[in-house]
Amino acid sequence: MLSWNLVHFALSLASAARALNNGVAVTPPMGWNPYNAFSCQTTEAQYRTAAQSLISLGLTKVGYNYLNLDCGWQGKVRSSTGQFTWDTTTIPSGIPALSTFVHGLGLKFGMYSDGGVFACDFVGGTAHYLGSLGHEASDAATFASWGADLLKYDNCYADFVNSNPPIQLEPHFATMRDALAATKRPIVFSICEWGVQDPARWPASAVGNSWRIANDVGPPASWANLQRVINQLVPVTQFAQPGAWNDLDMLEVGNTGLTDAEQQTHFAFWAAAKSPLIIGTDLTKISPQALAVLKNTKIVGVNQDSLGKSISFKRRYTNDHDVWAGPLADGSTVAIVINWQNASRSLTINLADVGLSSATGTDLITGASLGKLTGSYTATVAAHGSMALKLSGGTASIAPKFTLYNAAASANTLAGGANTRVVSASVTVVGFIGSGGTLTFNNVDGGAAGGTKLLSFDYINGDFTFSNAACSNCRNAFISVNGGTPVQAEMPISAQSWDILFSGYLISVPGFKPGKVNTIQISNPTAFAPDFYRVGVEM
Repeated sequence: MLSWNLVHFALSLASAARALNNGVAVTPPMGWNPYNAFSCQTTEAQYRTAAQSLISLGLTKVGYNYLNLDCGWQGKVRSSTGQFTWDTTTIPSGIPALSTFVHGLGLKFGMYSDGGVFACDFVGGTAHYLGSLGHEASDAATFASWGADLLKYDNCYADFVNSNPPIQLEPHFATMRDALAATKRPIVFSICEWGVQDPARWPASAVGNSWRIANDVGPPASWANLQRVINQLVPVTQFAQPGAWNDLDMLEVGNTGLTDAEQQTHFAFWAAAKSPLIIGTDLTKISPQALAVLKNTKIVGVNQDSLGKSISFKRRYTNDHDVWAGPLADGSTVAIVINWQNASRSLTINLADVGLSSATGTDLITGASLGKLTGSYTATVAAHGSMALKLSGGTASIAPKFTLYNAAASANTLAGGANTRVVSASVTVVGFIGSGGTLTFNNVDGGAAGGTKLLSFDYINGDFTFSNAACSNCRNAFISVNGGTPVQAEMPISAQSWDILFSGYLISVPGFKPGKVNTIQISNPTAFAPDFYRVGVEM
């Protein structure tokens, strides 16, 4: 019997590696990129207009100060001396002149290239936009001479990367890291390899200032895309730190495909996760509502908080709402509560889910002071909307204590193909649960009163995906006590492998009887559940 907060596993928690420490991106970069609005067809005029719009719309005053290029600006043939060139039709005045213009406005200038022979396009590589593979040193020197303050480095056409690429990607990005360092110019290095090969664990923090954790969030934007990326963030929040950031992809705020409430959730979550905030919409057409979302100084302040800690996953009420939270430099807590239901409704956050019994609350979306909150807080939340709360002066709640039961214990019942698997010398899990396989914990103590109990699961789920599915980057487990109606648990990936444990997935399940007479069965009638290491039953 242990307090869950005292349980630690080398498998489940990886310490954040030392950051690149190149003196830039101490807080997440903020700016504009054309890709989500214009794909690879941006013109020089659009870049210049966007730069001016950042200023005229007041976005630079909030912190959006990078004007970044993306695909389509590059030439297709190098110069006679092997130098990178630009497309003179797309950028008629030239990249150095565009960089001078951007810097003259007081902005920073972001370049784009690719770690392949060609860069990404939408015609299967036949555009032949120049990539930097094999030319890293000379291209880095060229970009620096043109005044680059940031390099977004993409991942096409060395081998066109998929979810199981035949090459190791880290060396491609490390080579460009070293080339940028050799220029002696401070350049933010934005790794864009779409979350392939679990970059947070390379660790990418020693290679770049940010790294994509997932496939594109758009275009087109969709709520399903947001769900997929949010699930993929769950196991890597601990790697964010000053100078090194999980990149959830560019913002879709202002674009079609998301409601106003969904855009607000998207922005608040990205900000609190300490993702770079890179606007990806046509600023000449942005609505007042979308502009207000992007200019919310309280939420931007969370993103730029000097502590540099991401929110982390706290609790999922399946098909209802998520609770995420993290610390801020002033000692307060930021909490993001996501309404998974596509309906406006009254939603309650239990403060205990973020480790508090009481706190003084501020609504970061409206700016309203909420006064002293005790136990819980309830508000009306729009369909797929969210709460974004700052909780200050909090009193810690009493952490629950659990009695622990190993899944592989001999007293348990494995049926229908469920079987054990050794992960390390100290950890054995039960897998092949679901699709006919079941795991039943026997002789579970329901305490003196029985009833509804808080359960806490340690599990492994390496079933990651780069496209949307019915349960993107998650698996469902159905948990039944004493043969009662199963309770669904939608459990996100623990990592992009099957040897890293996620600890402490909480779910309340009814039906316990007093005493050591209970069973807990895990199943899934239509698909596989995660592999389970153990369950804790609240004492």
